[in-house]
Amino acid sequence: MLNATVSAVLPTALPVAAAADAEPTASTSQLVLAAVIGIAVIVALIVWLKMHPFLALVLGSGALALVAGTGLTDTFTSFTAGLGTTVAGVGVLIALGAIIGKLLIDSGGADQIVDTILDRTPAKRLPWAMALIAFVVGIPLFFEVGVVLLIPVVMIVARRMRANPILVGIPALAGLSALHGLVPPHPGPLLAIDALGANLGLTLGLGLLVAVPTVIISGPLLAIPLTRWVRLDPPTTVLGVPDDVTGGTGSNGTGSSGSGTGSGSGKGDAGTATATATGTTTGTKTLRKPSFGISVLVVLLPVILMLARSVVEVAGATETGYGTILEFLGEPLVALLITSLFALVAFGTGVGRTLQQVGDLVGSSFAPIAGILLIVGAGGGFKQTLVDSGVGDVIASGIADAGITPLLAGWLVAALIRIATGSATVATITAAGIMAPLAAGLEPTQAALLVLAIGAGSVFLSHVNDAGFWLVKEYFGMTVGQTFKTWSLMESVLSVVALLVVLLLGIFV
Repeated sequence: MLNATVSAVLPTALPVAAAADAEPTASTSQLVLAAVIGIAVIVALIVWLKMHPFLALVLGSGALALVAGTGLTDTFTSFTAGLGTTVAGVGVLIALGAIIGKLLIDSGGADQIVDTILDRTPAKRLPWAMALIAFVVGIPLFFEVGVVLLIPVVMIVARRMRANPILVGIPALAGLSALHGLVPPHPGPLLAIDALGANLGLTLGLGLLVAVPTVIISGPLLAIPLTRWVRLDPPTTVLGVPDDVTGGTGSNGTGSSGSGTGSGSGKGDAGTATATATGTTTGTKTLRKPSFGISVLVVLLPVILMLARSVVEVAGATETGYGTILEFLGEPLVALLITSLFALVAFGTGVGRTLQQVGDLVGSSFAPIAGILLIVGAGGGFKQTLVDSGVGDVIASGIADAGITPLLAGWLVAALIRIATGSATVATITAAGIMAPLAAGLEPTQAALLVLAIGAGSVFLSHVNDAGFWLVKEYFGMTVGQTFKTWSLMESVLSVVALLVVLLLGIFV
């Protein structure tokens, strides 16, 4: 059945190539060699020469095109076309997500979510509370930002519990990592959705469904045996600062609203911000803290709008009056734009900032994502080079002939690239490009599940070539061996559990 599907799809799976009247003329063996060399160039440049992934993807795309028989003058034609298309389709969504995340952190909204949940949680339930916090705040925040925001909270909670920080740290890291790999608007899932032509709202809904059991198993449940294998003393400091100085969690204790966006010094949008019991001080003006309800609403609003659109589409009600409205509001760009505008009020003028200060905050949210946008764009260019050269078709046919299901194949490709490069984004990019021809023949639900399978593979076995590995090691004060036994193992368990849940869903939906 899969072979027949692939055969039926492959002739029409390359609209860009057809438009450029550049049908692949290279032999199958030459195309396979091109794929191997292109990927090997990317891996070698990133791992051995420590080259930035953007440049590595550019050079890898050029190498692939040349070996595949593309003319010298057209070496980067597909790459530039794919880069432009990807940035146009994904870049705006990432930028809007960055605005929401910046406002959420600097306003103290993220701290409000953390404080409220922790204040209402018994001590024995704190590992579960940390997983819930990471799950909620991880929706709009990039992984690294979430780590910087939550690790101080983890250390404070562990000290107050007099517990091994692994007990509360692993659930928080599991929540952040699962959202990073599985749920848009994170860059990896967005890129895979764009490359595979999947429905964003459907992928979002299924991603949340997959993430819940995945976080439970790889977070609070896995943390229990990990605390026995790696024994760490309760922390006496929070990032080198004694706990009696930091004084607590959230905006009163961690200063995360400043550090979470990369400033690292507690500086706000118009001067040095000093935390108070009721809000933050920007310059000479005290800002109010947003409420817990408003903070959660901003986080969940785009999720609600996009899921509502998917429900309308599945129900076949798009032609009705309310269906048309929900379909428009649930368009990813519209949903994130509405949320961004709402956040400008809720976290900006609504808490006492001036219009100028709000504008400055929005402007400062773009600098941290510049590198991400370049990597994502270059990944789209590499994907298009794979497709236009005919390499994607050859690999897709090989997967079909080998009898491997697309979901498992997508996970395997992403996991191998992740182990080799240490980059979840590069793993997602490469796997999505290779699996694109197969995705064209899948039902919408199966295409969404393929995105999630690739996302699950992209977080497998973080080790020494991954910046996240060293970030966790230093924050927790662990040895390399201890980091392998905790963080690396957790990432592997998370990846495998997510794959199993995706495969299970594939049977029933």
